[in-house]
Amino acid sequence: MFKEFKAFIARGNVLDLAVAVIIGAAFGKIVTSLTDDIIMPVIGWITGGLDFSSYFVVLGKAPAALAGSTDYAALKKAGVSVWGYGAFVTAAVNFLILAFIIFLLIRVVNRLVPKPDEAPVAPAVEPADIALLRDIRDELRKVRT
Repeated sequence: MFKEFKAFIARGNVLDLAVAVIIGAAFGKIVTSLTDDIIMPVIGWITGGLDFSSYFVVLGKAPAALAGSTDYAALKKAGVSVWGYGAFVTAAVNFLILAFIIFLLIRVVNRLVPKPDEAPVAPAVEPADIALLRDIRDELRKVRT
């Protein structure tokens, strides 16, 4: 069983997938930071101080200490049922940025990786019986005319 597992892990595809997951997680953190620390503050500044992370609706009863609170993180930590549509907007922006960056990367890779040259396809050799039938047909046409 250990030998099978070792052979499975040693396959190139599994190692490539592991590396991709690790790099993807790190890349996701970079995109999250880009969104949270650079893009969303700029959007907030353009829209006059709009902070998407503070947009939520309290669905459950909040503890007395947090009644009327506008601190989304504190309400969630206290276990209050909160509909955080602002956090969703931020996550959606994260996704769009990540998807666009991946699109650009794939586009660049497709341009850099040479396409295999397609060799001209030689016409298929015609079977002898078909050639013979074609010759007979052509001779019969000559006789009719």
